[in-house]
Amino acid sequence: MSDVLAVADHRRGTVRDVSFEMVRAGHELADDLGGDLHLAVIAGDVEGFAADLSLEGVDTIHTVEAGEEFNHDLYAGATAALFEQLAPTAVLMPNSVNGLDYAPAVANRLDVPLVTDAVDLAYDDGLVATREMYGSKVETTLELSEEPFAVTVRAGEWEAVEDRVDVPVEAFEYDFDESASGARVQGFQEVGAGDVDIADAEFLVSIGRGIEEEENLELIEELAEVTGATMSSSRPIVDSGWLPKNRQVGQSGKQVTPDVYLAIGISGAVQHVAGMKGAETIIAINTDPNAPIFDIADYGIVGDLFDVVPALIEQFD
Repeated sequence: MSDVLAVADHRRGTVRDVSFEMVRAGHELADDLGGDLHLAVIAGDVEGFAADLSLEGVDTIHTVEAGEEFNHDLYAGATAALFEQLAPTAVLMPNSVNGLDYAPAVANRLDVPLVTDAVDLAYDDGLVATREMYGSKVETTLELSEEPFAVTVRAGEWEAVEDRVDVPVEAFEYDFDESASGARVQGFQEVGAGDVDIADAEFLVSIGRGIEEEENLELIEELAEVTGATMSSSRPIVDSGWLPKNRQVGQSGKQVTPDVYLAIGISGAVQHVAGMKGAETIIAINTDPNAPIFDIADYGIVGDLFDVVPALIEQFD
C-alpha cells in the first residue's frame, strides 16, 4: 500500500486545470511513498479526457464510463470502489465544487481521515499536509499517522503538468444505476451568461479600490482592450456593483492562474492573494510602496494608476 489515487475534475466536456495540478501533487506524494500514481476519470468523454491527461508522472489511468456529467452517487461510489481495488495509501480529490461534494462521502465510505483544502503535501512516516486558515492569515500543518487517508487539493497551488507521454488506460467496470441515484444534473446555468470565465484567462487586468470611481473603469477597459487582457477585480469592486460576481478574484471569488496578472490599485489583502498567487507573472501598480501586493509581485510600479495606465495604453496601442 504505497500508491496514490487521484480523481480528475471535468465540467461541460472540459478537463479542469486542477486536474493537471493534481497530477503534480499526486506524483510528488507517490514519489515520497515509493509507489505509483493512478488517475481516475469518471463520466463524460472518458477516452478523450484520458488522452488529455496522459501526462508525465501518471502510471495508469482508470476510466469509468457512466453518465455524462458529475453525479454525487457515481463519483462517491466509483472512487470508493476503485480505492478498494487498488488499495492505495492516499486518494486525492479536487477542492472544487464537485470535489467537496463527494470527498466527504468517499472518506465516510472508506472510514478514512479526510484533509480538505491542502496547499502542500509531503510524507515523512505519515502525511504532512499544509492548510491555510482565517482567510489565509494563518498557515497550519497537519500530521496524520493513520493510513490510508483522503485529501482535497486546492487549485493553483501546484504547477500544472504539461508534458505528454503514453500512459496505460484501463476501463474500470462500475455498476451504476442512475435511476436509483438520489442526485442528478437537471441543467446548467452559467454565471453572467455570455460572459467570460476569468479562470480560463491567460492575461488578467485586475482592479481594486484604487480605481476610486465607477466612471474610471473605462480607463481600465481601454487597457484591457489594447493588451488583449480580460478584466477582473478584488471584492470591493464587486460589492460596489461595478463588476459582476463572476469577475471577482479571491478566496470568496475565483482562483485564477493566468500567465500574467496585472493588479491595479489592489493593496493585496490575504483573501485576494489566495485567489491569484498562482499566476506565473504578477505585476502590481500601487501608490503605496508598502502595499502587501508588492511582497508577491514579480514587477512593481509605485505610482498613480491614472498616470501609469494611460502610459501603458499609449505603449501598447
